[in-house]
Amino acid sequence: METGHTQAAIVSVDSPMPPPPWALLERELIRVQSLACQEFYRRYFDERGYLLCVERWGGDDGADDAIENLTGWPILHALGGPDIILEMCKQAQNGHIRQYTEAKTVEVPFARDGMYYKEFPVMFDWLHNGESLSVFHVLGLSDPGDLDFQRRVRRFAGLYMNEDPQAPNYDPEHRLIRSMFNGSRGPLLRKATALDWTGDPIEEGRFILAHGERNYQEMLAHFQDYNDVGGDHPLNLVATGLALNAYMLTGEAQYRTWLLEYVDAWVERTRANGGVIPSNIGLDGTIGGACDGKWYGGTYGWGFTVVVPQTGDLAHRNIVYMGIAGFGNALLLTGDQRYVEVWRRMLDSINANQKVIDGAVMYPHMYGEQGWYDYTPQPYAHGALEVYYWSMADDDLKRLPMTGWVAFLEGQSPNYPVEALQQDFSTIRQRMERVRNDPTTPDTRLSDNPNGFNPAVVGTLVELMLGGLPPRNAQPLHCRVRYFDPVRRRAGIPEDVAALVDTLTADETGLTLVNVNPADARTVVIQGGAYAEHQVVSVEIDGQRVPVDGASFTVRLAPGAGSRLVLRMKRYANQPTFEFPWER
Repeated sequence: METGHTQAAIVSVDSPMPPPPWALLERELIRVQSLACQEFYRRYFDERGYLLCVERWGGDDGADDAIENLTGWPILHALGGPDIILEMCKQAQNGHIRQYTEAKTVEVPFARDGMYYKEFPVMFDWLHNGESLSVFHVLGLSDPGDLDFQRRVRRFAGLYMNEDPQAPNYDPEHRLIRSMFNGSRGPLLRKATALDWTGDPIEEGRFILAHGERNYQEMLAHFQDYNDVGGDHPLNLVATGLALNAYMLTGEAQYRTWLLEYVDAWVERTRANGGVIPSNIGLDGTIGGACDGKWYGGTYGWGFTVVVPQTGDLAHRNIVYMGIAGFGNALLLTGDQRYVEVWRRMLDSINANQKVIDGAVMYPHMYGEQGWYDYTPQPYAHGALEVYYWSMADDDLKRLPMTGWVAFLEGQSPNYPVEALQQDFSTIRQRMERVRNDPTTPDTRLSDNPNGFNPAVVGTLVELMLGGLPPRNAQPLHCRVRYFDPVRRRAGIPEDVAALVDTLTADETGLTLVNVNPADARTVVIQGGAYAEHQVVSVEIDGQRVPVDGASFTVRLAPGAGSRLVLRMKRYANQPTFEFPWER
């Protein structure tokens, strides 16, 4: 992979284009949700960036949920939202770190001196660690030069590279993270208890519990079987995002080397396990070694089925699929499609165990003592969208339902942009109604109570504007293009400009740009990928081909002008970087 070329090509768009409905909706959606976010912040955060709640440790309502209330906000700014969004993100990021460093448990042993230590969760699984990094992980899209961001990126990555003697999370000999519970105080090397997961007792009747439990005893019962956390688990692959961020910030090879070493270990384990990623690796490096040899064992593993305490129903809680984050991170660094192939083969291997039940074809989603189980009419498809998006192979497209965004890209749902954007307006309205009708007060509010009210609705905008996948917990932004404002020297599409990616193939991107301002010209820099990982070979506009041969190029839009551009690209041709186009 190359380091990318400095953007130099300039494309002029002079043809008048009346603003399409999608363009006006796009611009207005950015505006109104930015206003809604400010109202949400005033309601739930103070001037220090502290969430106005009762601080608790726990899997239901812990420190991770506090900052998770701002999920999507950094992406909103990186799309073109106002700077106040970024300012609130930074204030809340700094505030919640201080807040949960000060917050201490009474009974949970490893958080008695603070739920955060060295600005990082003391010890938890990467479902929750990932949520705690939902804002931090994408702040580099907008301001990689922020000094707090820079020092934290290095320190956080170092927690998993044995740079901190108090956090021996990683075993370099066996290339594994020693426990599913890990963090700034290292790995948990005993069985976890319900208390470890649930947190200290709560006052009965004081709070609205958001996970179905009615009291503290049911909260404990929720986690009573969450004991087997020893050894490595695919969830820990999410931790590779820390090294990815550090590499994209510094370019230092040590971060790239560690990430690929760890992901490659999981590639080998998956192949050795017949093509299905195992859910437990013992401390000696053996598959299933911490679960009596059961490759499917462990909390959140292939065989993790538990009882819902308030109903008695069985719940299947296998979340090994979150490990796909690590394979995507390795792809970003190498462009090597073998990381996609691992997941593709796993999907096929699992679905090959289909059965005909009562005349219908059914597919398994779990594996236990009795073999494959939890058969449903839907094939196992966790990661199928990522596999297609990363490969752009027709055979991978066949695994996806031809609906929504995918159908639009395939030319089968032309109304999707307008309909999806209109639905986002409705979602924001509903969430703000819930904010205004929220009966909780700071002393009766848990950290997760506002989660469902968050008015940042960025998924459709990421799809349509960037041709991308909305990032989940601690994952990077995978997208085909990103925009920068060269006048204001910031990330995000300039004021009055709207963009629609309507076609994605392995080597082409169809993109319509329009300046909805009929009086003033606008200039936008278009970059290949979120981190300049894609090389733009050329741009075709109005039948004319303009050579680019760079990671970015500039478009000048006359007042009220617009056009469709076709970008010829080499995907994953460059090393990913946080640097803005004019810095390279």
